Amino acid sequence: MPKIVNHDTQREMIAEVAWKIVSRDGVEAASVRNIAKEAGLSMGSMRHYFPSQADLYIYLMELVSSKAGKRIQAMIASTSTPTMQQLIHLTMQLLPIHNETRLEMEVWLWYNAKAVSTPALKPLNAKIYEETYLLIKLVIDALIHLKLAKKGIDPHYEMDRLYALVDGLALHCFMHPSEASEEKIASILTRHLEELCES
Repeated sequence: MPKIVNHDTQREMIAEVAWKIVSRDGVEAASVRNIAKEAGLSMGSMRHYFPSQADLYIYLMELVSSKAGKRIQAMIASTSTPTMQQLIHLTMQLLPIHNETRLEMEVWLWYNAKAVSTPALKPLNAKIYEETYLLIKLVIDALIHLKLAKKGIDPHYEMDRLYALVDGLALHCFMHPSEASEEKIASILTRHLEELCES
């Protein structure tokens, strides 16, 4: 009788192995061959889940997106009326200041580099960009809704400006972690958001 394989369970196991390799050896080490070896699967079995290298790249990026998304959604759900400090803390989830977020940023930067020359990766790249923009939008909208923001600010401009600041801080944190402590980054974000508000 043929062995019955629960594909959802198998994918979860592969996800755990892939993340273990990324955490231990870096994202470049998370190849189909290395994952198959550590998971105790044949290359044929792995090809069933990842017919191409691009499929594996997408899977790893979706894994990162899911981890970050669940963490951020839990934070959003935990409060109905956020304070300024909570908005800052929420925004900082996009920055590589802890081991978990640093690893997520490593995968994101790696994925972006691959997406430049791999068309199959671009739709997910665009989707994650839009999801990040929605978080930035939530922060600016909250300042306006809570009547903290200065009257007459341009929400779209401020969303673009905050997104650019977060992108720049993320790269700075990742490339020069010794120069970008959590306290320093929090201070920069705090000053930026406070400057959008009535004194």
